[in-house]
Amino acid sequence: MYNVLLIEDDKNILELLKIHLTDLFCEVTTTQNGKEAIEIAVKQNFDLIILDIMLPGSNGLEICRRIRVVNRQIPIMIVSAKSEEIDKVMGLETGADDYLTKPFSIREFIARVKVIFRRKEERVNKTNLSNEPKLKFNDLEIDVDKRKIILDNTRIELSPKEFELLTLLASNPGKSYSRKKLLSLVWGYDFDGYEHTVNSHINRLRGKIEHDISNPKYILTTWGIGYRFNEEL
Repeated sequence: MYNVLLIEDDKNILELLKIHLTDLFCEVTTTQNGKEAIEIAVKQNFDLIILDIMLPGSNGLEICRRIRVVNRQIPIMIVSAKSEEIDKVMGLETGADDYLTKPFSIREFIARVKVIFRRKEERVNKTNLSNEPKLKFNDLEIDVDKRKIILDNTRIELSPKEFELLTLLASNPGKSYSRKKLLSLVWGYDFDGYEHTVNSHINRLRGKIEHDISNPKYILTTWGIGYRFNEEL
């Protein structure tokens, strides 16, 4: 049983999505008000939050930001009629794990929800393994099991996507990944045209782990391709 928070001001859409989520064995909490949504999201534990952007009481992107302040792990799916590229990019960069544009088919909605749940289960299964690796590169330590980053003996807080990006790159030092490949591996979908959202996440990640972002030590740029982790550490 999954606990899902569904935030949608269109009553018809809300009821339709609730029915199909219930069919997926989800316990669904609903609200049509943005302010109420924030209060619910920070007080209860959910396996997935689905939210619209245009809401009474608070903007969906602001809700996403507020949730990410207190919970960096919970998956967030934005479902919105705002279909411009900049809207999708802003949603992903704000911390959403997926962005689905209205109108959409229920089949696609269900498929994306299943992918999110599957990836969540995979992360849980990994944390149950006693032999999960701990990666260490000079003063940078990555504890994959505890999803913990230590730099110069200080814990560094990363968003889920920043952690997954770093872990993927650090697990394969020297291997170059294109931006599109990173989108596919980390986000789980092929967001054609949104490769620059990877750039934004890489820049934020560098800002947290690099002593000099103009001369990075860990995450290097492979010109004409994408990014790689320094294999010489």
